[in-house]
Amino acid sequence: MPLDQTNRTARGLDSLTFRSCLFTLALLAWSPLIASQPAGPPPAQSASYETGRALFAGEMVQKHGFDAERIRSLLGRGSYRQEIIDAMERPYEAKPWHLYRRLFLTRERISGGLSFWRENAPILARAQATYGVPPEIVVAILGVETSYGSRLGDHRALDALTTLGFSYPKRAEFFRGELEQLLLLGHEGQVDAAGAVGSYAGAMGKPQFIPSSYRAYAVDFDGDGRRDLWGSNADVIGSVANYFSQHGWRRGEPVAFRVKVPGALPLGPEVAEKKPVAPNTTVDRLRSAGIQWRDPVSGAAPATLVRLDGPDDEYWVALQNFYVITRYNHSNLYAMAAYQLSQEIKALYGDGA
Repeated sequence: MPLDQTNRTARGLDSLTFRSCLFTLALLAWSPLIASQPAGPPPAQSASYETGRALFAGEMVQKHGFDAERIRSLLGRGSYRQEIIDAMERPYEAKPWHLYRRLFLTRERISGGLSFWRENAPILARAQATYGVPPEIVVAILGVETSYGSRLGDHRALDALTTLGFSYPKRAEFFRGELEQLLLLGHEGQVDAAGAVGSYAGAMGKPQFIPSSYRAYAVDFDGDGRRDLWGSNADVIGSVANYFSQHGWRRGEPVAFRVKVPGALPLGPEVAEKKPVAPNTTVDRLRSAGIQWRDPVSGAAPATLVRLDGPDDEYWVALQNFYVITRYNHSNLYAMAAYQLSQEIKALYGDGA
């Protein structure tokens, strides 16, 4: 899923006195609704969950002019889900590369990508002409995210974002921001804020856009006046391509290539592992350090040396477009799986399989 972590605008509640009054009023207004909820978080978390939700409702009224009763009612439809917290504690990206790769480089995803490309070839070509992103990259992202729409998730976004926003201190501020964006999407008529289903982190649709990415990067590529990331493959394809374009995709340039390194890694630029690193050197400098490859590429191209752990470690030179893929999901494992899947699909499509 795209995790665009740009700095958010301050909420504008700088006065401690005003914030305390707002909290008290929101909590008093919420109290009948709290009493009526049949299900909720465990007792130890109940106070922080309910008071956090009450304060958030008041902020939405003050900041965006939401109707107080309606926003309280809508937020009250969200339910705490312990399984969402549990899932956050065991992300796929914690796996070593050789196990992570097996999750996505499967026959089903490769053949599914070939079918999706054939069925949507004109739209993919139009997206490439518009945004410069090749079809295989867009297709692979959809394959990794939702197997081309066959696995859209089974958590309501409202449940996910209220649970994480009010009961997951590690990243509560981020997820409260995403909850705000979800409610704005609903207010704008883009999604059903109460019913939209997606991932345990609140990502939605075939490309698994989090709400802030939906608002910022989704496009109406079929021209029907809506940005539909569930039912319109045109909107889905255009939105993924636009996301990459907006994050710096370089039209016509390569993504990454595998290399051999000398016995001892050269001193100098940081070697990236699971965590992405923006290009921190150039292709020429890596070659002068003794790193070997055959792929032709401009010596001045910005690059990063990436190590992928496994029984036999792999080393790759990752270029700007690889870094752009990591803006969709902040993981080198994710970006490499998507890239390798794209190459498998492209090979079959080019062979006319």
